[in-house]
Amino acid sequence: MAKTFGHSALLVLVFLSILSEYSEQLQSSQVQTLLRLKQLLNSPAVLSSWTNDTDFCNTEPSPSVTVVCYDKSITQLLIIGEKGTPPLPHSFSIDSFFTTLVKIPTLKVLTLVSIGLWGPLPSKIARLSSLEIFNVSSNFISGAIPQEISSLTNIQTLILDDNMFNGQLPHWLSSLSVLSVLSLKRNSLEGVLPESLGSLENLRILDLSHNHFLGQVPDLSSLTSLQVLDLENNSLGPQFPHVNKKIVFLVLRNNKFSSGIPSEVSSYYQLQKLDISLNRFVGPFTPSLLGLPSITYLSISGNRFTGMLFENLSCNSGLEYVDLSSNLLTGKLPDCFLSNSKDLTVLYFGNCLNTGDKSQHQFSFCRNEALAVGILPHRRKREQTSKIVLAFSISGGIIGGIALVGLAFVIARRVHLKQTKGTVPPRSIAESASTGYSSKLMSEARYVSQATRLGALGLPAYRMFSLEELEEATDSFDTSTFLDQGSHGQMYRGRMKDGSFVAIRCLKMKRSQTTQSFMHYIELISKLRHRHLVSALGHCFECYLDDSSVSRLFLVFEFVPNRTLRSWVSKRGARRTLTWAQRIAAAIGVAKGIQFLHTGIVPSVFANNLKITDIFLDQNLVAKISSYNLPFLAESMRQLLYLGFHRVKHEEKSDVYDFGVILLEIIMGRPLDSTDEVDVERDQLQRVITADNAARRSAVDPAIHNGYADESVKTMMEICIRCLVKDPVDRPSIEDVLWNLQFAAQVQDAWHGDTQSSDGSPVSLVQPPHRQRNLQ
Repeated sequence: MAKTFGHSALLVLVFLSILSEYSEQLQSSQVQTLLRLKQLLNSPAVLSSWTNDTDFCNTEPSPSVTVVCYDKSITQLLIIGEKGTPPLPHSFSIDSFFTTLVKIPTLKVLTLVSIGLWGPLPSKIARLSSLEIFNVSSNFISGAIPQEISSLTNIQTLILDDNMFNGQLPHWLSSLSVLSVLSLKRNSLEGVLPESLGSLENLRILDLSHNHFLGQVPDLSSLTSLQVLDLENNSLGPQFPHVNKKIVFLVLRNNKFSSGIPSEVSSYYQLQKLDISLNRFVGPFTPSLLGLPSITYLSISGNRFTGMLFENLSCNSGLEYVDLSSNLLTGKLPDCFLSNSKDLTVLYFGNCLNTGDKSQHQFSFCRNEALAVGILPHRRKREQTSKIVLAFSISGGIIGGIALVGLAFVIARRVHLKQTKGTVPPRSIAESASTGYSSKLMSEARYVSQATRLGALGLPAYRMFSLEELEEATDSFDTSTFLDQGSHGQMYRGRMKDGSFVAIRCLKMKRSQTTQSFMHYIELISKLRHRHLVSALGHCFECYLDDSSVSRLFLVFEFVPNRTLRSWVSKRGARRTLTWAQRIAAAIGVAKGIQFLHTGIVPSVFANNLKITDIFLDQNLVAKISSYNLPFLAESMRQLLYLGFHRVKHEEKSDVYDFGVILLEIIMGRPLDSTDEVDVERDQLQRVITADNAARRSAVDPAIHNGYADESVKTMMEICIRCLVKDPVDRPSIEDVLWNLQFAAQVQDAWHGDTQSSDGSPVSLVQPPHRQRNLQ
């Protein structure tokens, strides 16, 4: 018996030894797989700590890298790179990457965000059959969504945002029976949405925004779990989509919906956000939407809603944002807009409301516009209809009389022209010939001063380029001329026949858009020129032959070759660095560019997300802003005006904060790439600004020591700190910033004894202020 027991114990030990050895081999295999992935990804910084000795299953997770194991097998892998990470090198192969990745078949969660992946998603993704969460957002993955994903029957979350996927949304999505999150926003997907979307009964979030989808939205009312539906910026319509009453977020902004709001929307008791702006909705607005029990955000702007608002309308006390602008509403603003206990933002420009300000049209405008689109005011319809018929009868008689008078005038005019042929004044000929586009837009988007008109001197006239010119300038858009890939298309460097260089941005368009759709935008950008902006020189349309719709739009900008401002002030090892006077001049240039964007054109351009890497210096070291928040490719002037007049509260102060960050780097000469770094350096400036000269010197870039006036540096520090305060209300205006920058320049010029001002103009012409303006 004892002998038998001894043999059994020995057998168990041998089995455990074999099992342990197998487990170690399995773990070692997966370690090698991870290290191979690191190698294929070109060893990004987020993976720098991975080595042969790394205990992946017991490593503390971080926001950038997480590895989770179960039974010595990897079940979760998360790699998240820096936002804006460029594509991996040409030597990278996404096929090889996934060939390696599928060697970890136990993966349930796979997140690969902002790591530069490019190329079509390989079909071998199907081998990861255990996947429950798959997120490859913010990469450069292109091509169609592979059908092999349909075999991932355990998938619950599929996120492919911010890539370059194209083609139609596949009908086989219905096979993903447990799918609860489907997010495909910011791709180039197109076509009609498949009816199979309505059978994904577990779906909670559906985000298809910023694609090229068109046509009717399938019936989603049977999706009882659906809480978020975001279809923004497509061409969907015309009927309002059918969804269940438990919807929480419903965003239909910037589509082609043209029906009215269904009555059942008033019963969406869980609805928190409803955005149906920039569509073609008509009919009466339903005021009861303001009183929905959960509503916090409501935007109906840019439509043709009619109806009368009353002072005693009730609102949900939780309302935070309401935008009723650019409709045909009449009456008075509800008292609840003013009495709400929360900080409520209300926009109502472009209606016929009785508000006593100039932001409203006359009552007759809304009435006539409603008639023009076939909307009859809903009160006393029969009586008003008879009045309308009578009005049209009278109008017909009047129009007939006018036509007769007009005919007589035309005959008389022709006789007069024959008599005066050949004597047309030269002035009228010159004026007619000088008009490149219709002037309706620029009569509204006017420049505010003679100084801004002079801002574009030195640039060639804005013109239309031919596609052949641009192809010749870029060697048919050869990869050697590629400069950058952004959300607004690819940027290329081109050399024109006269030897000048240009920057060409190429944008792929929706097929439904014609050249006429862009003319208002083109007219606006053609006039947006200033000494301190990278200005537009022209444009070119490439059209489809079958229907003449635009396939690509090319925007041609001036080319500024002299590197970014950062490379001149905070890049170590640079050939040259700017003197203190030159840094002030660059700051003044950026401030003048911001001032022009804010006040030099209507509609104004705010929230430009300015960075020091967006500022370039030309051959004369003049600073130019290369990135500004234009209402890109707006479909009508009404949208442009809407975007200009309806600003978020204190929106202009976000540019002042961004300018403060740029100023901080100019002063300290160190790159600042995070909010935490900015806060630390700002606090340091706060400590030294009231100290002595030596303390301030410790905070200033050592490259400019002994080359500045202490009072000038102190003034710049004060400006910087005020721009960086947390509350936008307490930040100075850009005019006050510019005033104090010029004061700092004047102090520096006096200290240095220069005969030129810091922005390169004679002192007698600049006339900077003689005392510092209070930034409070």
